Amino acid sequence: MSTTATTLAVIVLVLIVVAAVVAGVSRHRRTQELRSRFGPEYDRAVADQPSRRAAERNLQHREQRHDNLELHDLDPGQRQLYSEQWQRTQAHFAEEPQAATREADELVTRVMSDRGYPVDDFNTKVEDLSVEHAETIGHYREAHEISEYNERGLASTEQLRQALMHYRALFADLLGDAGRGGGRPATGHG
Repeated sequence: MSTTATTLAVIVLVLIVVAAVVAGVSRHRRTQELRSRFGPEYDRAVADQPSRRAAERNLQHREQRHDNLELHDLDPGQRQLYSEQWQRTQAHFAEEPQAATREADELVTRVMSDRGYPVDDFNTKVEDLSVEHAETIGHYREAHEISEYNERGLASTEQLRQALMHYRALFADLLGDAGRGGGRPATGHG
């Protein structure tokens, strides 16, 4: 092999190694950015998808879809109205926990809709919300699961109380003020 061919082979090999290192660093950076942005939702996506790469593509797709939504904050009047409605729902829990849990679900859905989120399909709602509300989306999943038990008449009062607390976490996050909708739900026995 000539010196020129050897030199060319070494240059090509070095370029391949550099490209591989750059690609690895880029993948690692993307993973860290997604993990930082989505928090526990990142781990859930990895567990739900056949590979880490598929999970990251799914999360990136969520971001792209989210970027195309026309989202907006609620005006102060809307926030106040929703906060008052939440207080009534929470107070209603002591007398009728099943009904109050349904009201909480409906109230969270109305806030989502008024903010500009599509609300037709639960899985789509979760994916869209996970981009901006990754820290509280787990609460929404838990509340929804308990609400499904509630609709079948299988949820205990304690489970319904937990659902209301979970709904409250997302509700406050959607309002944009974690201090709103405060207080613990009243509890009944059952």
